[in-house]
Amino acid sequence: MPHSQTSAPRVGILNGRLARGASPWLLPTVATAALSLTRARKSGRWAAVAVPTTALAAGMLWFFRDPEREITQGRVISPADGVVQSIMPWKDGRTRVAIFMSPLNVHVNRAPLAGTVTSVEHIPGGFVPAFNKESENNERVVWHFDTELGDIEMVQIAGAVARRIVPYLPAGTKVEQGERIGLIRFGSRVDIYLPEGVEVAVEVGQATTAGVTRIDRD
Repeated sequence: MPHSQTSAPRVGILNGRLARGASPWLLPTVATAALSLTRARKSGRWAAVAVPTTALAAGMLWFFRDPEREITQGRVISPADGVVQSIMPWKDGRTRVAIFMSPLNVHVNRAPLAGTVTSVEHIPGGFVPAFNKESENNERVVWHFDTELGDIEMVQIAGAVARRIVPYLPAGTKVEQGERIGLIRFGSRVDIYLPEGVEVAVEVGQATTAGVTRIDRD
């Protein structure tokens, strides 16, 4: 069954949204903060605990935010919030655009084009920092989309802290451009491979916004 852009369930909070897949990290943190705040009213020891736990819970809420986006019209749009780390020609004629995501970025990734998910492959690996060249051998999930440009490959790469990638969609799912497709927990990287003949519109060091920044040039 096709997934719409609003089909992935998320938790609403403070007029915002939290990413699907946040619960295993978020719920224990928020529960601990709430407990420490409640007990801090009667105990100085709990007051000391309440400060760091509340700060951590606030940080988790910020990290797992999942804002709505007005999707840009264009052939290929950014699958990730972050900064363009590298742009490299590939031997088969494709061009790889690597986007580094810091812990401050939104970590929900979006479909770069409309099409059909033809495969979602989890590949075990290491956990070196995502800005390191050796991160190409990290834990990752490789996506392939059948689109109007042909096969498009996108790779979600875990970083030194990010130990879990959460795909939202299985193979065979039809997706709209800009639809939410998965989450990487904490700092990480997303690579997209543009087909031969598609000119890159972004530059190394440029900030990108998932669903908003156009990656290719007419």
